[in-house]
Amino acid sequence: MSDITRVGVIGAGLMGAGIAEVCARAGLDVIVREIDDRAAAAGRARIEASLNRGVAAGKLTTGDRDVAIGCLTYTTNLADLADRDLIIEAATEDPAIKSALFTELDAVVKRPDAILATNTSSIPIIEVARATTRPAQVVGLHFFNPAPVQKLVELIPSILTGQDTADRARAFVTDVLGKTAISAPDRSGFVVNALLVPYLLSAIRMLEAGYATAEDIDLGMTLGCAHRWARSACPT
Repeated sequence: MSDITRVGVIGAGLMGAGIAEVCARAGLDVIVREIDDRAAAAGRARIEASLNRGVAAGKLTTGDRDVAIGCLTYTTNLADLADRDLIIEAATEDPAIKSALFTELDAVVKRPDAILATNTSSIPIIEVARATTRPAQVVGLHFFNPAPVQKLVELIPSILTGQDTADRARAFVTDVLGKTAISAPDRSGFVVNALLVPYLLSAIRMLEAGYATAEDIDLGMTLGCAHRWARSACPT
């Protein structure tokens, strides 16, 4: 049984909105924090549009959608996340911005063992952990786009992350959200993007060298390796 029932999500862009939706669909109390009212309104519209698409596709009932919408609150004040059990940061992929946010969260969040997580796909977790006085509670939770659909979450502890934090984060991902967690090293690209980027570069070099056309590379990977939309694959 997870002890995490109150979640904060920082950022309501593509990834943040998806993460917030996943948490709301799990019945959690979710506060989404954005930089200003306009961004918060855009985030709300993004999440509700995604929920409506779920209803239209028969993946959600209207009741499920309404319950999820009722689980979501929007704010522009970071202090409103003070009572959260878990906060997932999904802000701009900028080390300075993320570190500043984690320093603020460290001062705001009341629960001493609250988990402070980042959804970064490229920044070492240790960098944001060191911006706090509680690095043992900082961990990476890397969701994939679109978060409501993709089952995988990379769990990335830093060398300072406590085992209890890692265990609680894994239980949250698997038991509460119903996703699959894999452990990833705290190094650039983690697991998936560390494999994906060289693969994409190889495809680009093959095209540049004239060994194959873009269409044949794409068709070869979609039909030969069951990669969907291979040409449009990109790190998330």
